[in-house]
Amino acid sequence: MSDPNKAAIAAEKEALNLKLPPIVRPPEDIGVDTPAQSKLLSYRRSKEQQKTINQLVIEGAKRNLDRTLGKRTPSSPEPDYPPTMTSEIKKKAFNYIYLKQCVESSPIVPIQQEWLDHMLMLVPESLKEGKEQEELVQSLINEVSRDFEKSMKRYLVRSVLVRPDINWLEDEGGPIPESPVGLDYSKPWHSNYLQTRNQILANLHIVHPTMKMLLDLGYTTFANTVLLDLTGIRGKGPIDCESLRNDLSIQARKAEEKIMNTWYPKVINLFTKKEALEGIKPEKLDAFYNCVSTLMSNQLKDLLKRTVEGFVKLFDPEDQRRLPIFKMELTLDDDKMEFYPTFQDLEDVVFGLVERIAEALQNVQTVPSWLSGTSTPVNLDTELPEHVLQWALDKLKVAVHCNLEGARKHYETYVEKYSWLIDGTAVKLIETFQAEDHTFDEYTKFIGKFFNLASEIMLLPQWVHFPMVRLDCEDLKTGLTNKARTFANMLLNDIASKHRKENENICSEFEAVKEHALKVPETTEEMMELISYVEKARTVGIQELVSRIKESKRRMSYFLDVFLFPPEDLALNSAVLMWPWKINPIFDENDELIENAKHRKENELIAKREKLILEVEKESRRMEEFAEFAELDRMQQYVTDVRQLQKRIQESEEAVQFINKEEELFKWELTKYPELDKLKVNIEPYQKFFNLVLKWQRTEKRWMDGGFLDLNGEAMETDVEEFSREIFKTLKFFQTKQKKELQEKRKAAKRRSLEEEKLEEEPKENPTITMCTTVMEQIKVFKE
Repeated sequence: MSDPNKAAIAAEKEALNLKLPPIVRPPEDIGVDTPAQSKLLSYRRSKEQQKTINQLVIEGAKRNLDRTLGKRTPSSPEPDYPPTMTSEIKKKAFNYIYLKQCVESSPIVPIQQEWLDHMLMLVPESLKEGKEQEELVQSLINEVSRDFEKSMKRYLVRSVLVRPDINWLEDEGGPIPESPVGLDYSKPWHSNYLQTRNQILANLHIVHPTMKMLLDLGYTTFANTVLLDLTGIRGKGPIDCESLRNDLSIQARKAEEKIMNTWYPKVINLFTKKEALEGIKPEKLDAFYNCVSTLMSNQLKDLLKRTVEGFVKLFDPEDQRRLPIFKMELTLDDDKMEFYPTFQDLEDVVFGLVERIAEALQNVQTVPSWLSGTSTPVNLDTELPEHVLQWALDKLKVAVHCNLEGARKHYETYVEKYSWLIDGTAVKLIETFQAEDHTFDEYTKFIGKFFNLASEIMLLPQWVHFPMVRLDCEDLKTGLTNKARTFANMLLNDIASKHRKENENICSEFEAVKEHALKVPETTEEMMELISYVEKARTVGIQELVSRIKESKRRMSYFLDVFLFPPEDLALNSAVLMWPWKINPIFDENDELIENAKHRKENELIAKREKLILEVEKESRRMEEFAEFAELDRMQQYVTDVRQLQKRIQESEEAVQFINKEEELFKWELTKYPELDKLKVNIEPYQKFFNLVLKWQRTEKRWMDGGFLDLNGEAMETDVEEFSREIFKTLKFFQTKQKKELQEKRKAAKRRSLEEEKLEEEPKENPTITMCTTVMEQIKVFKE
């Protein structure tokens, strides 16, 4: 068995040989002790320094004195003393100035590099990175070194020399520190020092060799380590928020597992050795393990804090070299322009990663809990302080908001330029435009505005790059472009409908011309109307239609570039364009039809004229028969015959009117029928006479055969007188007519020079006159 003393000596040597890494951030209260100890240490230090400085000053003063005496000449000027100064004061002042120069020229121990390193460790790393910062740090070091040397010289002068009571002598800085007063240093202090040292060894467990090994293990494991590797995030390019969260969460879990599989077993291994608790009294064991737990907690908290700080630094707006690039989209959904993911989603992911870091290493057991193997393990306090988390969240909120400002401004440009397409303004504008009366060119100009807007939107960049965001605008561009094209198509459908109706009207008018031109006229009037219609259609109507077709063709040229016609519209457009060539054969066919109809109507007119002449001759002969009517018993038949002849004369008159009208249409000379007019004049007396006789006969019969008491003598007398006058007038009319006819015949006979004809021969008795005489006799008899 080996000697325990040798083992202890070996362990002590091993503990003394430990090389601790440099302290990154020394505590602010390092070196601070009780007031008595501070005064003691200051006094001892000042005594030793004063002893050393006095030796250096004496040696330097000797060298300077020798150098001064050897160089000064009798002619050297003395210092410029005030005129009122005495020789004794001058001598004191000269000696003081000379000795001060000697002391200041003595060598000074420069500031230790270790002190400068400790000072630089208090400066944040971000202020030391970069060429300009390095130059600034070097300038700071030089300034501190100069100030240290200057203060040391001033301290030497004040420690060695006593300044004379002369006001004009300079005195830089404040008064020299006074030595402690009222302390008794006569007793030896070695026993107190040993007692204090033993107390430190007994109660300050941090100086225990095992604790030093634990500290060394912590520095070795965590000094240059963080929980997350954030160096290559920007190099991965644009990533999704969820991908970043998943990647860093997996990385944090793996790092946590690695720490628990490497560092924690080594820690447990330290305390499973026998020498781990060497020198620890049983009653101090809990305090020792509390110190172990505190050290482990501080190491893990420092790891988490540095990880959080590194993550926060990742989003520093002033240093974008490690800033992650997130994928974001501008979308158009339900007529709303939005970010996907939203800014709030992005902030939630970033803040969630800070919370994920804070959740790591929260289930690390304390050493005594692990060693005891209890069912309810006790974990280390590794929770980050609330102010650290709040600081991180505040810094991240500001940084994320600042880095998203460019994307927000780009979104606002879309809202400013194109929001009117989706907020109802464009719809109202189109409805107002459609309600007004606009030309085709005004429609095309308005439609072109929407098409140009769609082209402008499509030419915008699909991806816009910002320091922290790659913004994909494709969905928003597509949505806005479709909106603009939808509005343009609404207007296109409107004018296409109007164009369709115009083409249908053109075709219907051509069809009407065709139908009218090819219709066989039934009458001459229809034929003349058809001729006039076709002539007007050829000269005016077709020209107007051709002009409208030309305008339709111009519209078609525009539609072919921007509008897709359905098959029926294509057929309609083709029909419209072909009508000017299709109408000419129709007009030729109409000419032939009119020519045939004209010949037919002319022949019919000639036939009607001949037929009318024959009819008039027939009626004339029938008229001559009326002069032979002499039977009063057949008076009803005579009246009927007269009426029939009058009806036929009326029909002949209508035929004359039709013939004359036809002749006017054909531009012929109008034919006249005087015989017909003569018939109308000659039949009138017979009609009146026959009706009057018939009326007399019926009245007489009613009076003679009716009731006697129903008769009215006065009325009868009046009626009889009336009949008598009318019959007498008729008799006179026919007698006068007979005389005129006789005279005409005599004149005609004289013109023919008929020598043998007896002109003095009495005319034959006229039957009509005979009937008049008979009726008059009857009336006379009735009166009597």
